[in-house]
Amino acid sequence: MGDERDRKLGEVLHRAGIYVRQPEGYRAFIPVPLPPDPPVHIDAEMLRLLSLAERSLGRLDGITQILPDPDLFVAMYVRKEAVLSSQIEGTQASLEDVIEYEAAEEKPRGDVAEVVNYVAAMNCGLERLRELPLSLRLIREIHARLMEGVRGGSREPGEFRRSQNWIGPPGALLEDASFVPPPPHEINQALGDLERFIHEDSQLPILIKCALVHSQFETIHPFLDGNGRIGRLLITFMLCHAGVLSRPLLYLSYYFKRLRSEYYQRLQAVRDTGDWEGWVQFFLTGVAAVASGAADTAGQVVAMQAEHRAAVQRASRSPAPMRLLDALYQRPVVWARAVAVMLRVSYRQARRAIQVLERLGLLSPAPGRRRDRRFVYGPYVDLLREGTEPEPVSPAATR
Repeated sequence: MGDERDRKLGEVLHRAGIYVRQPEGYRAFIPVPLPPDPPVHIDAEMLRLLSLAERSLGRLDGITQILPDPDLFVAMYVRKEAVLSSQIEGTQASLEDVIEYEAAEEKPRGDVAEVVNYVAAMNCGLERLRELPLSLRLIREIHARLMEGVRGGSREPGEFRRSQNWIGPPGALLEDASFVPPPPHEINQALGDLERFIHEDSQLPILIKCALVHSQFETIHPFLDGNGRIGRLLITFMLCHAGVLSRPLLYLSYYFKRLRSEYYQRLQAVRDTGDWEGWVQFFLTGVAAVASGAADTAGQVVAMQAEHRAAVQRASRSPAPMRLLDALYQRPVVWARAVAVMLRVSYRQARRAIQVLERLGLLSPAPGRRRDRRFVYGPYVDLLREGTEPEPVSPAATR
């Protein structure tokens, strides 16, 4: 009876893969190589979503060109993405936690360390893409950086797994898993097929290709930990590598976090019924929404910066307050001694610069310390805070 059930499931799942019973008794999913066969059906609705997503990406890429210093905005946006992507995996660190740890210049610990590692992995990957193709080697390097010294760091960082993992509620055993990825002996073949597809010169629009790659990577689940974060990083790496974005500003973690249940359901539907179209439409909808939101935020930053610069110019003839304002876009939490070093001014001049911005309502004291008191550039942090408050969630656990 079990073999007959597996055979029938295989017939249903031939488009995405097949569940195969292993000698130990459990059933693991073996994906077929991309692209899907038959191909993803691009109907009128899919075409509309694709067009909307492409226009939103183009607007985002265009508006970053008018930012006074786009790299500073990108740096803060990368931090936000790191917080959101890590929260999907159950961390409780907020954007403020990360900023405060950076300001304290201390070695991050716990959940904050995971977020800081994500930022480092993102930057490392983008740097390496200048000299390496988007390859399995690069993915392993990024994974090693992501997992360095944090939770899961003892689970073969930078190495594709050599044991079976599974996805299910925390504490779930293999027999209770909601999904079992390919067994270890299938990993190299599946990853090799995925790498070939990434570099294949196909006629597929790049956004649809990104959707397929992300889903396939999450299905293969090649690492013992960190698969979700690496899979989300791949989306950004592919878009930057293809030249669709000049800067890494499309991050879908906010969308995936907000619609976490549907995100998991759409991925599972690909495996269970071969519903690639449902997943791709969900993905394109997210691209359009997130790109549009990021473009709006970038526009608000431009307007806010112009308004605040004008206010500082009216309030002080000294150059130090203006230089401090510009520095806050990279480091939105400061204190007098740090400002003195950043601006290369005396401690007294640094305090005066802080006082000017504090009187204007641009800086406000952070709670806590009396000595070396911290000040936060609240208006800027507030713009980026949306969606970054941690939630008491129990994400699907990988074992």
